[in-house]
Amino acid sequence: MNNWLKRNGIHLAICAFFVILCFVYFSPVLQGKAPAQGDVLQAKAMQKEIMDYKAKDGKGPLWTNQMFGGMPAYQIWVQYPLNLTTYGISIIKDILPDPVGTVLVYLLGAYLLFCVMKINPWLAAAGAIAFAFTSYNFIIIAAGHSNKALAIGLFAPILAGIILTFRGKYLMGASLTALFLALNLRANHVQMTYYFLLALLIYVGIEIYHAVKANKTKELTKVLSYLGLAIVLSVMVNASNLWTTYEYGKETIRGKSNLTADSYEPDNGLPKDYAYQWSQGVGESLTFLIPDLYGGGNERLDANSNVAKELAKVGATPEQAAGFAQQLPVYWGEKPFTAGPYYFGAIICMLFIFGLFIVKSRMKWWILSTTILFLLLSFGKNFPFISDIFFDYVPLYNKFRAVESILAVIGLLFPILALLAVKEAQEGQYDKAYILKKLYWSFGITGGFALIVAVVPTLFFSFKTSSHQQFLDALAQNFGNDRNIALAIGNALVDDRAAFARADAMRTLLFLIIGFGLIWALITDKMKKEAVFGLLAFVTLIDMWQVDKRYLNNTNFVSKASLNNHYQPRDVDTFIMADKDPDFRVYDASIPTFTNADASYFHKTVGGAHSARLKRIQELIDHQFTKSVNQDVLDMLNTKYIITQDRQTGAYKMQRNATAAGNAWFVDRVQFVKNADEEMKAVSSFDPKKEAIVDIAFKDRLDTARAGVPGNSALIKLDSYHPDHMVYSYSAPRDVVAVFSEVYYDKGWKMLVDGVEKPYFRADYILRAAQLPAGNHKVEFVFHPTSYYLGEKISLAGSLILLAGLGFAFYTDQKKKKA
Repeated sequence: MNNWLKRNGIHLAICAFFVILCFVYFSPVLQGKAPAQGDVLQAKAMQKEIMDYKAKDGKGPLWTNQMFGGMPAYQIWVQYPLNLTTYGISIIKDILPDPVGTVLVYLLGAYLLFCVMKINPWLAAAGAIAFAFTSYNFIIIAAGHSNKALAIGLFAPILAGIILTFRGKYLMGASLTALFLALNLRANHVQMTYYFLLALLIYVGIEIYHAVKANKTKELTKVLSYLGLAIVLSVMVNASNLWTTYEYGKETIRGKSNLTADSYEPDNGLPKDYAYQWSQGVGESLTFLIPDLYGGGNERLDANSNVAKELAKVGATPEQAAGFAQQLPVYWGEKPFTAGPYYFGAIICMLFIFGLFIVKSRMKWWILSTTILFLLLSFGKNFPFISDIFFDYVPLYNKFRAVESILAVIGLLFPILALLAVKEAQEGQYDKAYILKKLYWSFGITGGFALIVAVVPTLFFSFKTSSHQQFLDALAQNFGNDRNIALAIGNALVDDRAAFARADAMRTLLFLIIGFGLIWALITDKMKKEAVFGLLAFVTLIDMWQVDKRYLNNTNFVSKASLNNHYQPRDVDTFIMADKDPDFRVYDASIPTFTNADASYFHKTVGGAHSARLKRIQELIDHQFTKSVNQDVLDMLNTKYIITQDRQTGAYKMQRNATAAGNAWFVDRVQFVKNADEEMKAVSSFDPKKEAIVDIAFKDRLDTARAGVPGNSALIKLDSYHPDHMVYSYSAPRDVVAVFSEVYYDKGWKMLVDGVEKPYFRADYILRAAQLPAGNHKVEFVFHPTSYYLGEKISLAGSLILLAGLGFAFYTDQKKKKA
């Protein structure tokens, strides 16, 4: 035990420092506070019905009717109790206070990678800090993208496992790869996993090339076999999650379009303009080195700004000037808006350039090629040539939006090459004069650019958006069409943006000088390497800490009571909630109802907010709600209440919809149509209570000769409601066609009549319908997807194999060490 502590004492000390560091940065968690994250609050509204039934039943349902008329819960909140990694994620998210656990994953995962790369522990700690505190990693935490953050945090340990495997530690490397990849998949952010796997594909390709060139195909085959098994095992562990996601994904807005004529959607995947909406500006990538070069998302102008001074000249009071200035955008890039830049650290950027000069290992070529490719892909609409090739031809690439987020992978690659450069400089493999020359060049490139921005920021940058003229026109209207005032304020705004850039350029230059001095002292033996590495970690932490505090600081934290009480019912909500009908919908026109989940906290809504909603729902929204609201569609969705807001008084009003069709009803006739286009056209104007619009593809599921007009004596009603299980009873003198105001999804919903499974079909574009036999009967709809229940059994098998593999790998590793 004492020997083990002696061998691992430095690692334990660094890990303990990381824990302390997280609690110091997020000190409000020690007071019982939690971050107020917009997306988390939206998720809370999305999950409301699921969590209510989880509290009641002990298990969350796999379907919820709380948003968009109804949708699977897979991408909202689902339990996977037979998946081993569920409990690993729970430790990170539930046992450790949010977001301490996530940042610890950043730090510990990167530290493991750098130790596997045989980098000095103190230098590895500096690299872990550089990666963990990359600004984007903190910005997404502030926004509430917790799954994305966790997926990014698991990049480094996955790479560590792969490196170990290529190094010949087959069992240990493959087991760790399987574990961390399984955790990454369980984090359930497919986009970030996909991007990192693209990077790993390039890495493995380079390794294959060199292995074949060195005639080491036997070893290569062994490595690829172990890694292949690791991938299969990680997929097995996440079988239920991946299977349901794959199955559901084909039916969402990321799947194939149902419409052909006048379609708002592409044939497959996301619309390109939607996917490219958040594209990194080409020049904006220089924020890697100077964070406020393009203005940060949280920066605001104050009373001392040039804009405020110009306003004072035209008679504005200091309060008015400051208030108006705060509303003007400091960010001048081409994204719709941004919470902050991608800042990798001044010293890390300099050392990255240094690494390009001196690092000789093939890892440099992987990092360089991946960085160039991913940078080009991040440009999206701003440099579409490469992006369009990937979007049109590379499988799955068009399923994801916000292409700029691929830069999160580069956020790991920069510190890797930076540390490799310091490692090679420290090991003294090259002539000191040569190393120093390359260091001077690296400092000259980064420091020279920072100096130019600090002295003459407008030399290369305009600090104006492409819509600056429209901005001036709007300003002129605001000041009684006085263009002189508008032009003066516009110029003052440009000066303020330049001032932000100048200040951060000076800051960057200062850290570059410190970093240059430390590496120079290391190369010339003026300081011991441990001192240099420790100071490098400290200075890097100060640099990144200061920038991160702009976007995630103590003001982001509030009491848990405030978070729990965030959603407070309005009078109209209270009135509607008093209705004891278990299943009806609300259309809340007082909010952007199809992009906001707030109303879903209190009601089952027609709208909601989710990036993986069903494509048929989106198509219905585009065609029946965008230009004007189709009352017939509201009726068929059983929209019982409509909420509006008076624009003058701000008062909320509630209107009961007397024509809502109810939970289920019998129709007099069925109109068959040839395809989705005709189906959409037909529901644009019809009487849903009398007629069902059915695609001809379902014609074999009903016998129109037997199904007649139900008559006045026919009756159907909802007897019991559960999101996963609905029970109806009906009475009909003859065979009838019933329409159920529930969203059609045939990947798990089964219909039973008196306990016997019977076919059903889609009607009215998105609803369920069925031909029912005459008499008095019970109809049940049960959601029991094979993809989940069989997937869970596969997950259990994979989890047991993974545990056994990890145990055996550590046992054999310890045995070898003792030998």
